[in-house]
Amino acid sequence: MKTALVIGSTGLIGSHLLNILLESKEYSKVIAFTKRDLGIKNSKLVQHIIYFDQPETYSQLIVGDDFFCTIGTTIKKAGSQKEFRKVDFEYPKQFASFALQNNVTQFLIISSLGANAGSSNFYLKTKGEIQEYLKATDFETVAVLQPSLLLGDRTEFRLAEKVGGFFMKVLSFVFFGNLKKYKPIEGKTVAKALFTIAQRSNVGFKIYESDMIQEIGK
Repeated sequence: MKTALVIGSTGLIGSHLLNILLESKEYSKVIAFTKRDLGIKNSKLVQHIIYFDQPETYSQLIVGDDFFCTIGTTIKKAGSQKEFRKVDFEYPKQFASFALQNNVTQFLIISSLGANAGSSNFYLKTKGEIQEYLKATDFETVAVLQPSLLLGDRTEFRLAEKVGGFFMKVLSFVFFGNLKKYKPIEGKTVAKALFTIAQRSNVGFKIYESDMIQEIGK
């Protein structure tokens, strides 16, 4: 059986993913890199409580088969564009680099619908830049999931997301055809899709937009 590596396990998608991994038959070990204790007792779970800005302390611990990157923040929560970029670009890049050095074969990451390195929107530009970085790496498999507006209970309250989610749910009937990928999606559905895609072990770089994620994770 395989070993899963996870960063972002306390977030909306990551917390659902962690439960799926711990309950799965495909993984005998789940290694989570966190800032604090997760408060979970499970024989398969190995927690490494780390300082993300001290990579030399954990570079040799990134050993396994499938790396799941669900880490992410907002500019408002991070406090500045610089701190946002650190979380959404520097940390994923850092872990991906060590994972490659330690022969991890598969890297899966949560991005955002509309991510583009050439975007004038800082958020989408940053998401696009980490995608471009991963595309140029030598992982056997890179899977990039681009969900639309996420629905579900977060540990922190996001007003814009709550309001947007409400109205988009009300107007969900308009999301068909080419607009289908913009339909809001549950965090749990994204987590299920992430797990399912990892088991396919497709070779190469592939982007999954929100409508594809919805279909895979249902």
